[in-house]
Amino acid sequence: MEEATWLDATAQAELVRRGDVTAAELVDAAIERVEKLDPELNAVIHRLFDKGRAAAAADLPDGPFRGVPLLVKDAVAHTAGDPYHCGMRLLKDRGWTEERDSYLVERFRAAGFVIVGKTNTPELASDFTTEPFAYGPSRNPWDVTRSTGGSSGGSAAAVASGMVPVAHGNDMGGSIRVPSAHCGLVGLKPSRARTSLGPGFGEYWGMLTHEHVLTRSVRDTAAVLDCTAGARPGDPYTAPPPARPWRQEVGADPGSLRIGFTTTVPRRGEPADPDVVAAVTATANLLASLGHRVDEGAPGALDDDSGDALITYFATVISRDVDRWQQRLGIEIGEADIEPRNWFFHTTGRAVTASKLLEVTEWIQGWSRRLASWWGPEGGFDLLLSPTFETPPPLLGEPLDPNAPRGQFTMPWDFTGQPAISLPLHWNATGLPIGVQLVGPAWREDLLIRVASQLESARPWSDRHPPVSASTN
Repeated sequence: MEEATWLDATAQAELVRRGDVTAAELVDAAIERVEKLDPELNAVIHRLFDKGRAAAAADLPDGPFRGVPLLVKDAVAHTAGDPYHCGMRLLKDRGWTEERDSYLVERFRAAGFVIVGKTNTPELASDFTTEPFAYGPSRNPWDVTRSTGGSSGGSAAAVASGMVPVAHGNDMGGSIRVPSAHCGLVGLKPSRARTSLGPGFGEYWGMLTHEHVLTRSVRDTAAVLDCTAGARPGDPYTAPPPARPWRQEVGADPGSLRIGFTTTVPRRGEPADPDVVAAVTATANLLASLGHRVDEGAPGALDDDSGDALITYFATVISRDVDRWQQRLGIEIGEADIEPRNWFFHTTGRAVTASKLLEVTEWIQGWSRRLASWWGPEGGFDLLLSPTFETPPPLLGEPLDPNAPRGQFTMPWDFTGQPAISLPLHWNATGLPIGVQLVGPAWREDLLIRVASQLESARPWSDRHPPVSASTN
């Protein structure tokens, strides 16, 4: 099965459809790669191999990804009867499991995916690096001394190293896009409410949570979204449906677009790391060569002074997460039970009054309108090009500078709910991937997919494999 290792999920599914391989063979090969690579990368924390093999041997749904192995991030989405720990020692020590599939997982299964494990995440999925006390750090296959990013870092390491062609992730501040950037993958944050968060939630972390996958190809990103998008009964709201399947946008002519670009870190007025600036500049030049009008510029509202609004909002939703686990476990969670970062958020958030939360929500919603007005007829731009993250992948265990910018390029679009995608278009001189981000107007995943596909054709990345991968181990 070595010939299938670096095929994307679409191509692997085609092998199964043609009868060239069986689902069981694909799943066994993926399990073998996990067993070989994971001791070095620590990406897969819950191995569901027996269940995966049983599913592959059974009568799988005849979906577009029938027989393709998939990993699920151990946060937000959950699988029936399996561990669900969200990076928390508290849940790991109690052996916590969930009784049923979340709606997203139901749709993964209906698409034909075979779930073979669950991936590492920082505690409560609340950090830009995946180094939970509960399970230890995931390591970047491009350089194992480096971070995979967070919070979908285990998923990123698994896909980048060739364990599986696609893995689930979620994005509340950059948690799909940042790991994709650090590990050389495609990471789309869809529009808010593009997929259901049920049955447990209508919203999770308030307005912030977006679910999707990390992939190695634009067509996989599009085709998986076709399988998972859409409301379920009881959802509080949903994104408008697309004009046609997103898979049909791959290779479609985007026309000549007006694209703004920036390399300046919002609210700090300083450039991103030189390697990151080089990545964005090279992409801007490539887009211009493809016939787009590319001008330096970005929404002025990115530099608005938020005061304490954003940190207050984050602290409040994370504190609610802690309170929810207190209620589910029937215990009081103390400082020794969770990591210092999340204890800070919890203690800060529980002091926020209802009136204060409404105040900061109103500020954020106004800020979102100011940001979004840069696109379309009012602002005149079609897309924004920027870094995905301010620096190349940082070292594991690197002390966090509270004054350092983190997620400044990704976080705004979780608040506005606009779609944004990170693409692996650059590697620096030391061989580390540097992602670049495209942000679209509200609900326009179709436009992002067209341009991402155009860039993938112009500067392919599928032949790039990291030093720690199925090719080298």
